[in-house]
Amino acid sequence: MNPEDTQWMRQALALAGRAAGDTAPNPLVGAVIVRKGRLLGRGWHHRAGQAHAEIEAFRDAEQRGEKVRGATLYVTLEPCCTTGRTPPCTDAILKHGIRRVVVAAVDPNPTHAGRAFPLLEAAGVRVESGLLASESNRLNEAFNHWIVQRSPWVTLKAAMTLDGRIATARGESKWITGAPARREGMRQRRAADAVMVGIETLLADNPSLTLRSPRTDVVIGCRRRLILDTRARTPVDSQVIVDAWRDRTTVIVGASAPAARVKRLEQKVRVMTVPESNGRIHLRALLPLLGAEGVMSLLVEGGGEVHAALLEHRLAHRIAFFYAPMMLGGTEARRAVGGTGFSRTTPPPTLVDLEWKRLGVDRFLTARIPPLPPALHPLSVDPKSGSRRRVKPQSHTDNQRSE
Repeated sequence: MNPEDTQWMRQALALAGRAAGDTAPNPLVGAVIVRKGRLLGRGWHHRAGQAHAEIEAFRDAEQRGEKVRGATLYVTLEPCCTTGRTPPCTDAILKHGIRRVVVAAVDPNPTHAGRAFPLLEAAGVRVESGLLASESNRLNEAFNHWIVQRSPWVTLKAAMTLDGRIATARGESKWITGAPARREGMRQRRAADAVMVGIETLLADNPSLTLRSPRTDVVIGCRRRLILDTRARTPVDSQVIVDAWRDRTTVIVGASAPAARVKRLEQKVRVMTVPESNGRIHLRALLPLLGAEGVMSLLVEGGGEVHAALLEHRLAHRIAFFYAPMMLGGTEARRAVGGTGFSRTTPPPTLVDLEWKRLGVDRFLTARIPPLPPALHPLSVDPKSGSRRRVKPQSHTDNQRSE
């Protein structure tokens, strides 16, 4: 492969990223068709159940009046070769007479893992794989985690001062960061399948948790909204309860929540009851329930106690922290990460793959939280059996298509 191949694959990756937050429970996939350095067609997977990226690219070429026989197809994920919600893409590739297929990431799905390559090669198609595979895998890090663990990829998001405060002791927090940082924060929300906050954040800020246009700040949609509320204290006049997207809201309560409060909320929005641990929502029990409902990526926007619990129990995989050039001080000011702190028996999480970005006067840090070695993983209570078991370390895999 050569620099031109890399150029076209980067374009396919950029196309795949356009559907961020829209394809669950499927991965992000992009494709371009090229002949002699000229683009013939391009496409990306828009939503589960709709055409795959390769089919979109063929349709685009047809609309342009281009003939693709003998061309090269660049695709960010191994083409599917089995029938699911849609027919096999390998059939379409052979039907259109594609001469060469360049793939980024290989699909390890047991139903068709690697099977596309020999199938295409047997028909005379030249197949090459591995080009920008790491970029493709990173684009689908949430899907890659979910398809193995059946639990969401969890990102902690917070906007804070240089001394780590997200609000004053009275809860004043609006506009800590500037407009560029807020636009990036909205992009992070746009790429998630669901957004979650704790009850204290809801009571203090009454957030809408909606999606806004980066240009006009007008509300343009809403991801699924989750409220952690052990005792069902969510006011029935909260924005997430009464706005036009209330059908996207789920209040997650504990088994001990007062029945009258739960019933009042159930009249407005969906309520999910989950086990408790030490008087709080059992997060390790909650996440697989969300995964079973197709939530691949979960953005947690506070508060500090929720962040601390997810970090302490090793349930967070990534941070997205915004830092503003100011300090609030005060021992009672609210912190981005609360809790009682880490210790020798509960070691603090390390961060890897740190990336800093300048956003106006603010700074944006993204980093990953690697899993603990097996010997250090905490014991957990199985919410079904009540027995104690050691939590298995979370593993990652390449992309695989979900039909």
